[in-house]
Amino acid sequence: EPFAGAVFGLTPGQSTQLGGTQHAGVLLGILLVAFIGFQSKTGREGILKACMFGGCIASACLLVALSAAGFFPDGWPLSATVFALGVANGGYAVAAIGTMMALVSEGHGNRDGVRMGVWGAAQAIAFGLGGIAGTFAVDVVRFLTGSAAYAYSLVFALQAVMFTAAALIAVRITRYSRPAVQNGPASLGLEAGSS
Repeated sequence: EPFAGAVFGLTPGQSTQLGGTQHAGVLLGILLVAFIGFQSKTGREGILKACMFGGCIASACLLVALSAAGFFPDGWPLSATVFALGVANGGYAVAAIGTMMALVSEGHGNRDGVRMGVWGAAQAIAFGLGGIAGTFAVDVVRFLTGSAAYAYSLVFALQAVMFTAAALIAVRITRYSRPAVQNGPASLGLEAGSS
């Protein structure tokens, strides 16, 4: 919203509507991933991985587009770009959450809640630090260059790089199967006849 006001000259009301447009895109992205998962006959893990990767790459491309948008404020379809970014964000976010929920139950039992709590805390910390770092970077670059368009362009480009890195990480995520729980002496590492 500050980008839309500082670079495109939108009023606070108009920039708030733009935020609503992005949130509508996020909802559509979530629904699309759910629909793809429901319709797919293949494994859920592959669908989630593909949606995470695709959502991150699409987000990176759209952030590059926003990075360029600041230099062409008169004819740029800002609302459409922001809506598409919302769709991409919603798609990768719900796929990442689905993957996280599948991964927390792997390995040792009875730790699902702790793992989800740690994941949620890490996500909240990253979200907060990202907001602070982005705002700080915009202010510093704007102070040094005197250009809001250049400042936001640089921050959006850096975010695109981070989304690309996240896409590469998403490709490497592997879900390990839980080892079968055995009962009896063998599960304790004891063999028959040993004492």
